[in-house]
Amino acid sequence: MLGYTWIQWLFFFFFYSFFGWCFESTYVSLHEKRFVNRGFIRGPFLPLYGTGALMMLIVSMPFQDNLILTYVAGCVGATVLEYITGVLMETLFKVRYWDYSHKKFNFQGQICLESSLAWGLLTILMTRMIHKPIEAFAFWLPSSVLTGVTMVVTVIFAADFALSFKAALDLRDVLVRMEQAKDELEKMQRRLDVILAVSEENWENRKKEWNQSVESTRAGFVQRRDELVSGIEKRFERAKELLPSGRLNVNREELFDLRSKFGVNLQRPELASFLKDFTKRDMLRGNPGMVSKKFSEALEELKKSAVEYKKREKK
Repeated sequence: MLGYTWIQWLFFFFFYSFFGWCFESTYVSLHEKRFVNRGFIRGPFLPLYGTGALMMLIVSMPFQDNLILTYVAGCVGATVLEYITGVLMETLFKVRYWDYSHKKFNFQGQICLESSLAWGLLTILMTRMIHKPIEAFAFWLPSSVLTGVTMVVTVIFAADFALSFKAALDLRDVLVRMEQAKDELEKMQRRLDVILAVSEENWENRKKEWNQSVESTRAGFVQRRDELVSGIEKRFERAKELLPSGRLNVNREELFDLRSKFGVNLQRPELASFLKDFTKRDMLRGNPGMVSKKFSEALEELKKSAVEYKKREKK
């Protein structure tokens, strides 16, 4: 296809993946004022750029003599690729690695007009200027050298991709478990409310006093969880006071079981395990714009926890 061997196609994929990594890592690092290893995988590659570059070469081939049609083909082809990739990744990993929701004329936050127009310009720039010397270099290299280097990079890339894919699945799982842990706290609080309600004449006033700060701190996952923990601890303390009197409408076994589950929830094993893994923490740091529609609050807490963990490591 287009006069290239499959090894040359593979070489172009890795070259443009590396080029995309250099571009995005530099841009994001300047924006964040720190080095950011941008991308889904840990090595210096952004596969979306490599795939996009190959797609641009293919879709623009029939229109290589028409600048306008080359531009349109690049806009459409790259936009379709970006949308499909984004939807598949969000469906699988429950997070969005790029988000255009803040841009005008966006669709589902996955694509936007500004990005699509830029893809068209990049297609012209690449096919008319950038790719020509890269193509010449690939033709100039001895076949044995090109094949050897490309195959070594392929092995490294495949291993890196497999590890990163596993880390992304673990990120998805920890977000789900964090949300489930918060839901369990809420159920626990409601059960304790029922237990204490029949034993407290002024229960409604006491509960209102304990919970009055919750409504003013609904802005974040961490604040809500802290309020839940604080409220549950107060309920356990009150239950402990009432237990000897026999006024609690509950057996000791149920109360102790609730207390045990509460202790496990406080330990947050799913969060601790995730933060200990450098690859997983680095995935969060390398994608500062990562968002999640369903687990947005849990993701924000995870990002903050990763930053705090890094600070403790330095100390």
